[in-house]
Amino acid sequence: MNEHIEWFEAVLNVAIGVYFQHQGFENLSMDCVKQPTGKWLEKMTNHPNITFEERVIIMLALMPHIKPQALDCFFLQNGALDRPFTQFGGWKGLSHGGFLPTGETAVFIIAGDDPVKRCNVIRMFQRDYWFYTSNILRLEGANDGEPFLSGQLRVSDEFLSLVLLGREYKPDYSIGFPAKRISTSLDWDDMFLDYDTLESLNGINSWIEHQHTILETWGMKRILKAGYRALFYGPPGTGKTLAATLLGKKNNMDVYRVDLSMIVSKYIGETEKNLAGLFDLAENRNWILFFDEADALFGKRSSSNSSNDRHANQEVAYLLQRIEDFPGTIILATNLKSNIDEAFLRRFQSVVYFPIPTEELRSALWQSVLPKEWLGEDAEGTIATAAQIELSGGMIVNIVRQAAILLAGRKIEHVNSKVLASLIEKIQS
Repeated sequence: MNEHIEWFEAVLNVAIGVYFQHQGFENLSMDCVKQPTGKWLEKMTNHPNITFEERVIIMLALMPHIKPQALDCFFLQNGALDRPFTQFGGWKGLSHGGFLPTGETAVFIIAGDDPVKRCNVIRMFQRDYWFYTSNILRLEGANDGEPFLSGQLRVSDEFLSLVLLGREYKPDYSIGFPAKRISTSLDWDDMFLDYDTLESLNGINSWIEHQHTILETWGMKRILKAGYRALFYGPPGTGKTLAATLLGKKNNMDVYRVDLSMIVSKYIGETEKNLAGLFDLAENRNWILFFDEADALFGKRSSSNSSNDRHANQEVAYLLQRIEDFPGTIILATNLKSNIDEAFLRRFQSVVYFPIPTEELRSALWQSVLPKEWLGEDAEGTIATAAQIELSGGMIVNIVRQAAILLAGRKIEHVNSKVLASLIEKIQS
């Protein structure tokens, strides 16, 4: 890193000296600045062939975080106008006292007053350039009607975490990032699901495991779109969230549950911005996105002509497009399939039903979650009696929790049929 910092400071020194024709700089050019010999930046970006211009832009974006005083030269005032130099660009932070670069700053260092080079720099800030697609940096915040290069040059949190901390970025739940990473201590064999449901999950898992072979090795990307979209539906507590989490765990992938209630509550104005940030980050990570209670956004669309409803439908259309273009795995969950608009259903590769478990599965689940030492003499009878009552897996686990509380508080000595019947009655009331 130090070699690259020193290199950037040398580049900046030459750029300012040449531009203002300082004494001793008349015959200098960027060719006199020796390129870094180390491959630190190539390793950080996972990009093998970084050009001079790309290196300048990345280091400029990093400077406020790793050596902010290196940019103090941009506080130089235009004496003739008694104001900062327009060509330096820059923007003011709320608490940071140092110089914060914009696209204009990058152009000044790389292109000076050369309009052709200026256009080349602009191309490097487009959405299809690797800065953006690899989530390294981007320009943000240019107001309508203002020059594109007045946007703030911002390095991504993901890349910054890698540079400063040397570890993968794990975003925190916030208004700007309406998703939370979910995990489980359970394993694949801990799911008690019927044959059809389990086979559907195995199919999704096979796609995750073999998608590269299917799309790349077999050349099927001409026909099949990257990514996989599945809908999980069924009563509460039947394992939809657990299944999504275990698909991630089985494939060493993080699973992020998207908070649709936050999106709905900030419907007008912020939805596209929040979702764009989420999808832009997720597209460059090996994540599964899990949209719980999906009918909050994907329910029957309104035909109302009110401005709010029209805007809501536009927001949903935007989200659907991002889901359809997402190259990874997306899972939506709902209690009732009938709540989901038919037009949305056609976009899924799998629609998986999670029913209330059968008596046989309930018996196996009771045996799995109830420790034998908790049960009295008639352990088999207790399990058999409890299994006859139609309960979801989530309800069974909740009942076991209540039984544990009674045992810990010495309110009961054993868990028997009478105790379970009482707890079941309470949870069903």
